[in-house]
Amino acid sequence: MLNITDITVRLGGRTILDGATAKLPPRGRIGLIGRNGAGKSTLVRVIADMLEPDTGSIDMPRGARLGYIAQEAPGGDATPFETVLAADTERAALLEESETSHDPDRLGEVHDRLMAIDAYTAPSRAAQILVGLGFDEAAQHQPLESFSGGWRMRVALASLLFSAPDLLLLDEPSNHLDLEAVLWLEDFLISYPATILLVSHERDFLNNVVDHILHLSGGKLTLYPGGYDAFERQRAERQAQLASARAKQQAQREHLQEYIAKNSARASTAKQAQSRQKALAKMQPIAELIDDPSLSFNFPNPDELRPPLITLDLASVGYAETPILQRLNLRLDPDDRIALLGRNGNGKTTLARLLAAQLKPMDGAMNASGKMRVGYFTQYQVEELDRTETPLQHMTSLMKGATQGAVRSQLGRFGFSGDKATTMVGKLSGGERARLALALITRDAPHMLILDEPTNHLDVDAREALIQALNDYSGAVVIVSHDRHMLEMTADRLVLVDKGTAKEFDGSIETYIQMILSKDGGDAKGGKGEKGGGNKKDQRRAAAEAREKYQALSKVAKKAEQELAKLTEGRTVLDKAMFDPSTAPAALAKLSMGEMMKRRAELDTQIEAAEAVWMEANEALETVNG
Repeated sequence: MLNITDITVRLGGRTILDGATAKLPPRGRIGLIGRNGAGKSTLVRVIADMLEPDTGSIDMPRGARLGYIAQEAPGGDATPFETVLAADTERAALLEESETSHDPDRLGEVHDRLMAIDAYTAPSRAAQILVGLGFDEAAQHQPLESFSGGWRMRVALASLLFSAPDLLLLDEPSNHLDLEAVLWLEDFLISYPATILLVSHERDFLNNVVDHILHLSGGKLTLYPGGYDAFERQRAERQAQLASARAKQQAQREHLQEYIAKNSARASTAKQAQSRQKALAKMQPIAELIDDPSLSFNFPNPDELRPPLITLDLASVGYAETPILQRLNLRLDPDDRIALLGRNGNGKTTLARLLAAQLKPMDGAMNASGKMRVGYFTQYQVEELDRTETPLQHMTSLMKGATQGAVRSQLGRFGFSGDKATTMVGKLSGGERARLALALITRDAPHMLILDEPTNHLDVDAREALIQALNDYSGAVVIVSHDRHMLEMTADRLVLVDKGTAKEFDGSIETYIQMILSKDGGDAKGGKGEKGGGNKKDQRRAAAEAREKYQALSKVAKKAEQELAKLTEGRTVLDKAMFDPSTAPAALAKLSMGEMMKRRAELDTQIEAAEAVWMEANEALETVNG
C-alpha cells in the first residue's frame, strides 16, 4: 500500500530522517512511534506531500486517496454537521450536478455513482461520527465559531474519518479527546477498512488498534509486527543482542590494538600488524543504545501535614453566577491518588481549579490546610512559557532569593542540567516544555499535585518515567487524563464528574471503561436501570464495600512498605558501622561489637515481620481486585 524509500530530510542543518525506508502492508493499522523530536511529524508531512524530502520517494497505488488533518482548526459560520458532510467532496459535487444537469444519460451515471458511494446514508453516518466524538444533536448544529479550538479540532477529525480515505494519516488524534471519545475512536479504527498510519504515545490505544509498530529512531525506520507491548519485547531482545555484539566487538578491538602495539616495531611481525591495523580501521562500530538523560522526572517530597488536606461540604463552584458543579462532598488526604473521570465539558477542570484554590466555592464549605502548597499543571502553562527565555531564567524568576545551586538543582530533577538549562524555550520540544512546566510548579515541594492532561506532549518512554516519578512522590495527586495506562498505574481513588456533581466511582478504570462501552451506559448515561434494579443496588453496595476494604488494605501495605524501607536503611547503616566503626553515627558509636550484633538480629526480626505484613496486605489486595 505504501512504500517509504530512502527518505532523507535535513532541517536547520540537522538531519531528521536519514535514509528512512519501510514497506507498509496493505490495509495495515500501523502505529508510528519514536521519541519526542525523532521526526515522526516530519515523516507524516513528507507522506502527506506537505514537505519535500532531500532524497527518497513515497510510493502509493495510483488513484489512492490520502487523508490528513491540517494543523488549523476549521471555523466560520458552518456547523459541525455541515462541515463533516462537506468533507466528502465527491458526494457534494455529485449532488450539485444532480440538481443542475439536464443530460439524462449523465444524470443516470450521477445517481448510479451516488448509490455506489452510499451517499444517501451520509447524513446519519456524519451524525454518528460526531456523536462518537462528543457532539450531541444540539451541538452538531451550532456554528463552529462558538466552539473552542479543541472542539473544532474534533470536527476536523470527524471530517477526516467521514471522508474515508484509502490511507488515513493520524498524528496524535487523541490529544483533544476525553476518555469516552478515545474509546469510540479506538472502536472506529479497529474496523476501518483501509490503511491507517497512526502517531500515538498511548500504550493501550496502540495495543488495541494497531497490528504493526513502525519505530523511528536515529533517522531510521524499523517495522515490528504486533502492538506496542509486542514491540517492547522485540526491542528488548534486539537491544540485548546489540549489547552482546558490541561487547564482543570491543573485546576484539582491544585484542587487535594490543597485538598492533606489541608487533608493529618487529620486522618479523610488522606485516601482520599492518594487516590488523587495516582490519581495525574497517571495523564499523555497533550503534550504542539510546540512553536519554532528559527522561527525568523527580518530584521533591513535601514536609508532612496532618490529614485532611481538603474537605468539601456541599460545595458549589462555577463561573459568574452560574454553578457548574453542586453538592460536592469530598475529602483529600496526604496520600490520596485520585483520578477525575467524565466527559470533557462535565466540569473536571472546574473541580481541579477549585481544589487548586483558583476558584472559590459559590455555596457550601471548602476547608483546606493553611500550610498546604499546591502544584497545578495545565496545558496552558506549557503554551504560555516565554519562548525567548531559558529554563534557568524561568526558574530563577520564580525562586526569588534562592541560590543558583538550588535553582539548578530543581531544574536537574527534570533533566535540565548543563547546556539544557540555558537553551531557549523556543528550541525545546513539546515534551521538554511540559517537563519544564512540571519543574516550575513543583519548585516549592507542593503537598498536592493537580495534573490536567500532563501527557499530551510526552512520548511513551517519558510517560513511563512520569508514572514512576508520581509513584515515588509522597504527596497527594489529582490527575485528569485520557491515558488509561497512566490512570491505572497512578490512581487508587476514582471520582466521576457527571450530572453537575462529582462522586466516588465504585469500581476500577476497567469497570468504568466497560460501563462506557455498554449499550445502555448504566448510571453514567442517566439510565435508572429499571431492569434488575435490585441487583444493581447490591452490586454497587458490594463494590463500595470492596473499595473500602481495598483502601484500608492499601494503607496497611503502604505503611508496612515505609516501615520496611526505614528498617532496611537502619540495617544498612549498622552494617557499615560494624565494618568501619569510624563511619558510625553517634548513637551507634557508643555500642560494643556484641551490642551491634544484637541490634542487627533485632532488625532482622523486625524486617521479617514487616515483610510478612506487606506481603499479606498485597496478597489481600490482589484478592480484592479479583
